[in-house]
Amino acid sequence: MHPAINFWPWRLRRMGAGRPRSVVTFHDLKVPYLFPKAGPVRRAVVNELARRSDAAITTNREDFEKLSQVLEAPPALIPIGSNIAPVLPTDFDRDAWRSQWGAGPDDLLLCFFGFINDRKGVDALLHALHVLVSDPPATGDVSLVFIGGRTGASDPTNVAYLAQIDALIADLGLQDRVRWTGYIPPEQVTGSFMSADLCVLPYRDGVSFLHGTFHAALVHGVPILTTEPRAHLPELVHGQNVFLVAPEDAAALAAAIRHLAADRHLRQKLGAGARILAEQFRWDRIAAATLELYGAIGAGP
Repeated sequence: MHPAINFWPWRLRRMGAGRPRSVVTFHDLKVPYLFPKAGPVRRAVVNELARRSDAAITTNREDFEKLSQVLEAPPALIPIGSNIAPVLPTDFDRDAWRSQWGAGPDDLLLCFFGFINDRKGVDALLHALHVLVSDPPATGDVSLVFIGGRTGASDPTNVAYLAQIDALIADLGLQDRVRWTGYIPPEQVTGSFMSADLCVLPYRDGVSFLHGTFHAALVHGVPILTTEPRAHLPELVHGQNVFLVAPEDAAALAAAIRHLAADRHLRQKLGAGARILAEQFRWDRIAAATLELYGAIGAGP
């Protein structure tokens, strides 16, 4: 990115009373690459962008708390939502979909959604799967389907990490237990979600509303097993709308999967709770909150 964009709100302020207003939405507070050895300058230009804007929007509580420390007034907290609407294929048959992932009606089918990168904790998930394959739960065989494309194009290190994951699958002897959908249309994403018994998202840095993958699981109303958040997220209630374990703990992850596999009622409860929570992140609500903020700073007609 060009660092000049971070000073654009400052330039607008010099145009006088009739100037355009500026609002910046920070999907996250990752610092940009500017030039070699930029060091603290990278954080400074991000803070400058937030300070000089008429309003700053954060999408998650962690970034809200961080940005509040450098601004005179706290930023807005307006979340993101799911980019996948839950619409099933017209010919959806759950047992048929499960069979293509190697799972029978009484087996345990796990799913993971999103690109593969180091932050997602996929290695812990695979080690947990290995534990369960070695000592299966009473519900039957266990398999795992990765929903969606394998890597994104924004970070070349993801390709190297994916190669490590492929090697780990081979080392653990899980080739027959792991399936990949690849890129598929939205309705097939929904079909894949709804064919699974449990969605496992073991983020290495803990669950956050920053993750669009988490929002996709919520809106589909599937039971979600994920990792404890770094920041306090009062919306998440363990055993009500999510099931939480410590990050980077394959043994705890395997134990939680085994526990949930044996308790269909709890899985149903988690799925219903996820669907209720997803109502807070509907795009019409997000748009209304954004428009309200624009009006508050004098933007718009």
